[in-house]
Amino acid sequence: MGLARHVVCAMSGGVDSSVAALLLKRRGYSVTGVFMKNWDSLDERGVCSTEKDCEDAYRVCQALDIPFHQVSYVKEYWNEVFSNLLREYEKGRTPNPDILCNKHIKFNHFHKYAIHTLGADAMATGHYARTSQEDEEVFQQQHTAPPPTLFRNRFEVRNPVRLHKGADLLKDQTFFLSQISQDALRQTMFPLAGLTKDFVKKMAAEAGFHHVLKKKESMGICFIGERHFEEFILEYLEPKPGNFVSIEDGTVMGKHKGWFTLTLGQRARIGGQRDAWFVVDKDVTTGDVFVAPTTNHPALFRDMLRTDRFHWVAIDPPPELARVHMMECHFRFIHQMPLVPCTVTLNMDGSLWICLSKPIRALTPGQFAVLYKGDECLGSGKIMQLGPTEYTLQKSRENFRGC
Repeated sequence: MGLARHVVCAMSGGVDSSVAALLLKRRGYSVTGVFMKNWDSLDERGVCSTEKDCEDAYRVCQALDIPFHQVSYVKEYWNEVFSNLLREYEKGRTPNPDILCNKHIKFNHFHKYAIHTLGADAMATGHYARTSQEDEEVFQQQHTAPPPTLFRNRFEVRNPVRLHKGADLLKDQTFFLSQISQDALRQTMFPLAGLTKDFVKKMAAEAGFHHVLKKKESMGICFIGERHFEEFILEYLEPKPGNFVSIEDGTVMGKHKGWFTLTLGQRARIGGQRDAWFVVDKDVTTGDVFVAPTTNHPALFRDMLRTDRFHWVAIDPPPELARVHMMECHFRFIHQMPLVPCTVTLNMDGSLWICLSKPIRALTPGQFAVLYKGDECLGSGKIMQLGPTEYTLQKSRENFRGC
């Protein structure tokens, strides 16, 4: 029998990646666990949570008797994810660092480190997702350098690997993987593809990984910790005070410290106001943040948006879209929101217009429009432009009737 296939598993110190490594070991692979450090920080008690996570990952590797490495991407994360995030906030958009981290760090730098530096045959993560290839097919993939020309030879990728939802639809994480490259996906295994979170926890308990089971599920942006977002972002961006303005009558309702501390749909904390007001729009030229008096105000609902150049996981757009420039599929822009039917139109520059079957609350520039066809995640594009709100359309109809 030949040597066992070498798989490098990204270890976060959490239950999912720990069970992913356990499953790979049980399947007879030669497994190496690697912990990635992406952020330098101390929590409120002066404790670096990254160090605790690293220690937890190391203990799992010891229990599994597999080699353990740690690698730092602090500089890369700062340059390619965090700097981008700050620029987006300054432009009035609300970015998604989790999608960007997977695109630039885990499925780029870490992928190259696993394959080229550690000489692995494949990499693995603890994501709840699945691909169109069997494990054995992963090992037949050769890493190909990107083509020197702008467009790939049409015959180069005959059988693109597709990204599908994991078996646990509540935990499915394809949303966060919607920007990753075809090259990385071809060489990635998702051991948790067919499992539910409950079953994964049961496996962790049976394996004695009690130290990772006790941890709280990581939610929110890792580097903010327990702090309020406004307090965090003002450490990096200069305050740019402006007015809260009523969308209905233009009344100045109060002051804010900068439009980048606020996102569409959130409750605006306006001093002296007893009633709840919600952010419905931002004007970065004047600094005005427009607010409306109810959480479901029509100024928060829209049914149309445009993306930047869309990233197709399979490289090319679906044949139907390439042929007639229109296609029906499903949309979401928040991880666990219900999928919404939509019609997409492909523009000449590779961007998409997406028309939704119903108006959606708080569509947000900077977030990613992620598309699905059945259980396949097709890819995503950053939301750059929004269609008119229901409130604007209502006002237009009223004005038209008044003519």
